[in-house]
Amino acid sequence: MDKIYAIILLIFSFFHLSAPKVTTKINEISQSVENKIATIVPKPTFIQTDNLPNFHLINTFFVPQAPEKKWDQPWQDACEEAAMLTVDYYYRGIKSDIPTMLVDYQKIFNFESVSGWSHDVNLSQMATISTSLFKLKPIIVSDPTVETFKKYLSQDIPVIIPANGKILFKENSHFKSGGPWYHNLVVLGYDDTKQQFIVHDVGTQFGAYFHYSYKTLLDSIHDFPADGIKEDINTGAKKVLILIK
Repeated sequence: MDKIYAIILLIFSFFHLSAPKVTTKINEISQSVENKIATIVPKPTFIQTDNLPNFHLINTFFVPQAPEKKWDQPWQDACEEAAMLTVDYYYRGIKSDIPTMLVDYQKIFNFESVSGWSHDVNLSQMATISTSLFKLKPIIVSDPTVETFKKYLSQDIPVIIPANGKILFKENSHFKSGGPWYHNLVVLGYDDTKQQFIVHDVGTQFGAYFHYSYKTLLDSIHDFPADGIKEDINTGAKKVLILIK
């Protein structure tokens, strides 16, 4: 019995003497972690001389041009519709599934068909669709600059651009056949440090928050040609579409 008592006493003494050391060690580790966390500072956003931040990004759901990955008509030319739905979903603050997207796409296709329009629609027609179906106020801006984009984006207003996809292909090799002649996408942000726009390029599965240089994106901007021939895209006016809730 004395032996058992001695063993119990020895165990108790060990833990009693060790406890302060263990507690001290835990406190040291905790303090170290806290110090490291305190040194993790997010990348700062600077306000520049034009009173705009040097970086801004709108986060929203990505609407693919071909939700079911079928590239026959009307999906081959559905980038305009995808761009409009992207902005509509953004203002409504929703995410969508494929069945819902297909229904929403069909509403636009039906509107275009009743209006007697082709698969390709220009900015003016997109403005009409957006007003009629989404109750959004359209503004078409001619000859946009980087500052034009920053003005709207910094206010959380996306910008739809019509573009020559062949020019975009220089920085986006995900396009097939060297890129489409006529394309549309949604600009969601910019990064002055990298001199890049951040977009939802609806035309590829890798298009969410894709980056294009300021120069390439601005060079690509062309509305659908007045003669209706895609290959004449570079004759299309340099315009962008702003949709405001």
